[in-house]
Amino acid sequence: MNDTKETQNSLDNIIISQSVAILIDGNNIERSIHAEANDTNTMLNFDALIPKLLLNRGLSRLVYFREGKHISNKLQERLHNFYHGSVRPCHKSADIPLSINAIQVADKVDTIIIMSGDADYIDLVRHLKSEGVRVEIAAVESTTSKLIKDEADHFHEITKEDWFTLPTKKSQKRRSKK
Repeated sequence: MNDTKETQNSLDNIIISQSVAILIDGNNIERSIHAEANDTNTMLNFDALIPKLLLNRGLSRLVYFREGKHISNKLQERLHNFYHGSVRPCHKSADIPLSINAIQVADKVDTIIIMSGDADYIDLVRHLKSEGVRVEIAAVESTTSKLIKDEADHFHEITKEDWFTLPTKKSQKRRSKK
């Protein structure tokens, strides 16, 4: 009985001190949640999702990669103000810029969370793990490759609790003067 009490006390004193980088393939995640919600006005709720992903670990970096030049200023400001994150526009796909960034930060963090269910990241996951980095995938289950889930150290399912839908704007009919 004494051993059990001592074990519990030692477990209560464990302090998790890990740094985490979250790298987001914005186009992949947006397409996934739009398909799952069947609504293109659906957006990630970072205030719900980020704490769930971190699990009491420290956030070192958050980078949102997105194809195209039109990226919401509100998203950029929110990620910067709340998570010291950044948004990086990509010429085409986010695959290469995200992979380069992951390799660059690998020796500065304990864990990298890749938010994408894309099997294109399998070689990146393997490389990062060979460098001693814990790799986790966060994505919508129905759009995530089984191969990447199996390769990762952990899979975080992004569910409807992690997104919200913006109200649709009512179109205003123009009245013509006759």
